[in-house]
This record gives sequence, C-alpha cells and structure tokens, in this order.
Amino acid sequence: MIVAIASGKGGTGKTTVAVNMALSLKDVQLLDCDVEEPNVHLLLHLNINEEKTVYVSTPQVNEELCDHCGKCGEFCQYNAIFVSPEKVLVFRELCSSCGGCVIVCPRKAISEEQHRIGALKCGSAGDLEVVYGELNVGEPMAVPVISEVKKQIKSDKTVILDSPPGTSCPAIVSVKRSDFCVLVTEPTPFGLHDLKIMVQVLKDMEIPFGVVVNRAGIGDKKVYEYCEEKNIPILLEIPHRRKIAELYSKGVPFSLEMPEWKPKFQKLFREVRKLADK
Repeated sequence: MIVAIASGKGGTGKTTVAVNMALSLKDVQLLDCDVEEPNVHLLLHLNINEEKTVYVSTPQVNEELCDHCGKCGEFCQYNAIFVSPEKVLVFRELCSSCGGCVIVCPRKAISEEQHRIGALKCGSAGDLEVVYGELNVGEPMAVPVISEVKKQIKSDKTVILDSPPGTSCPAIVSVKRSDFCVLVTEPTPFGLHDLKIMVQVLKDMEIPFGVVVNRAGIGDKKVYEYCEEKNIPILLEIPHRRKIAELYSKGVPFSLEMPEWKPKFQKLFREVRKLADK
C-alpha cells in the first residue's frame, strides 16, 4: 500500500506525520519526495548505503552542421531553443528533455548531453528503509528527481511518501498513483484555504483522502466545519504542545519520546487502510 502525506501549504507538519507513522509501523519504506528541501533524514539520522546522481538530457547543437533552419525552435513548445540567422541559443532551464529537437533536426546537428540536477540517496534507520532526493541549488525542475525517488518503491512493503507542499507539479507527481492521501492541515485561515485547493486536486485525481489536524487547539473551528460539511474524515488530531515542538526542534520524532503516540499512529494507518479499501 502506498500512502502519500501531503498538504496545500508548507509548515503544516507533513514530515512530522510521515516520520512518526513510519516509526510506528513495521516493514515500511519511507520516501521523501520534497527534493527541494528534504528533511526526513534530519529526524532519522540515517546510515546512507547508496547514492546515485540524477541526470537529465539537454540538447547540444553542433554549429558546424547546423544551417539555422529553425525547425528545432518551432518544435519546442517550451521555447528552450532559439534560432537566429547566426547562432542557436539553448535555454537548458526550460528544456523538458523530450528529445524532440534531436528527431526533427534535418541535418542531425543536435545531440543530447547529460546534465546533473541532483542526487538520490538510500539509507536506513534501524529496520526503516528511507529514500530521499536532493535537487541541486538553482535547478528549476524537481520532477525528474522525484521520479527517481519513486522508482525505488518496493511493492512488498508499506510505502509512505512525504510530499512537497503546494499543488504544483512536484506535489502532483508525488501523490500520483497513491492508494490514499493523508492531508495534514492546521486550524487556521491559511490552513483551510490551501486545504480546500488540495482537496479539489485529489478529487480530480480520484485519490481517496482524509485529514490530520496538526497543532490542534490554535486558530478556529472552520477546518472542522469544512470537513464535516464535505464529509471528509478527520483521522487524527495532534495537539499544540510545547514538548512536541521542542522534540522536533532537536530533530527527535516525538513518538520515540512519547510512546503513547505509537498506538495512535497505528490506529491512523488502520483507518487509512479501511478507507482505501472502500
């Protein structure tokens, strides 16, 4: 079973829920898909046993063969290639690595070169398997690194995905093909606003979902009223407690120091499985 942990906004506690759920279960693989700022490994102090570079293919133009016909620029829907009468400019940051420019060039003047955009790292924390990606600073495209992370999914394990915040391409690719999505929110106007957006996204993707309310006790009751109105199950509440915040600031998952929470995360997972099977 693949369970994605997501939210409409950053800072709601996705990683807190993902890590503590993973530590409360057995035979689990935890994937950190927030490759622009991965932090699962900071809470788990991993032993890294494998590291792989992530590349994307980008066009390279041989000016000696090029006759500046412009067909590559006409083909590229992302405007990654600009052809002038004297020179061809390649904007690597806009390239989607589709390879179409190589195919349409009548003079075979375009080849592909490998460009490093990040790294994939695999490790363990006790019996817990962890995979995460790191996008190089300044690189604009997180999706290829996320795709490499998801290729490491093992079908014989329970898989928990820690998704990036928001509802843009990285978040969509992360939750895609999940069996269930846990939406982590906070009871504030900002939390409700972005929760509504993510709910609509998941409905369009036909992925079942439920809500975990983090920092319960702050803000107002509008998140609860919205969930009741839309028949969205609230699976768990994590209270706004100083001890939980202090443990997080020290890089310690709170279920390790507060063992009464492990049964609660186990119950959360049982409820997720039940709802996913409906």
